[in-house]
Amino acid sequence: MLERPDIPDDAILAGLRDHYGLTVARIEFLPLGADVNTAVFRADATDDTAYFVKLRRGPFDDLSLHVPKWLHDHGLTAIIPPLEAHNGALWADLGGYKLAVFPFIAGDDGYTVDLLDRHWIELGGAVRSLHTAQLPRDMTDRLQRETYRDDWRQQVIAFQRMVEDRAFADPIADQLAAFVRSQRAVIDELVHRARELAAQLQAGDVPVVLCHGDLHAGNVLIDRQQRLYLVDWDTLMLAPKERDLMAPGGGLFANRRAPEEEERLFYRGYGPAEIDRAALVYYRCERIVQDIAAYCQEILLTDGDGADRHSGLRQLTGQFAPGQVVSLALKSAR
Repeated sequence: MLERPDIPDDAILAGLRDHYGLTVARIEFLPLGADVNTAVFRADATDDTAYFVKLRRGPFDDLSLHVPKWLHDHGLTAIIPPLEAHNGALWADLGGYKLAVFPFIAGDDGYTVDLLDRHWIELGGAVRSLHTAQLPRDMTDRLQRETYRDDWRQQVIAFQRMVEDRAFADPIADQLAAFVRSQRAVIDELVHRARELAAQLQAGDVPVVLCHGDLHAGNVLIDRQQRLYLVDWDTLMLAPKERDLMAPGGGLFANRRAPEEEERLFYRGYGPAEIDRAALVYYRCERIVQDIAAYCQEILLTDGDGADRHSGLRQLTGQFAPGQVVSLALKSAR
């Protein structure tokens, strides 16, 4: 979320005090991330300890906190674990939000800094540890499982129809509508490929593992000591390993290296892996389809001049630029 949510600082400070026993001297909104339902803050306590504060509205699954905490406690140190509230829970209610608190790690994401060779290797090792983790049964039974549903594809088709002959008074929406019309053939191919491969995967028996679900440069943090962390666990699920493995070489790390070099370094850490090409191509196409649907929801169904809407338009159109994720996904498909 790039725009500060309508919640007073006093309410956040009271929540941190009442639920976590923290006396905070200063709180600062951090305009980070593309998720319009999640706002994050830095809170500096009176003892100079810094905390990362996360507020989430809308759908919330506490496994997004319990699973990374369990993984960290069982040796996956590339995770920043949530802190416990007074009652032992990993979150607390705060008005219409869920409040979670983490240690604050000063650093930059993978869009801001170049990942060193060793970071790519460490990332591969961390993802391998994630994919081979044996969670307790009570967690795995509750985790979302991949079903290859058609919801996102249907939404994109509906938005394509919406923009065919409709004018938008809002300039951001009008720009997006014009862009969607101009990319009709490419979007149709992405939807077709994803649908075709989803049917193939549904008919098969592809093994599933614990996946991060949204692996990209923005969810990799490099701290001041050059340590690597995986962040943002809201998309955890049981899925084919290719859900995560589609990222290296897929244009999701700012293209500072050739796709082949990303893959070479990543798999030095990940180790040998037999890749299901159908699953890899499916996730590269489906991820873009989901982005198209999500940004269309955010922009075409609202109006205004907010930073989130401007950023959404820029991020979506950027994916279609030469050498970016769309061309890499279709290259994989072809």
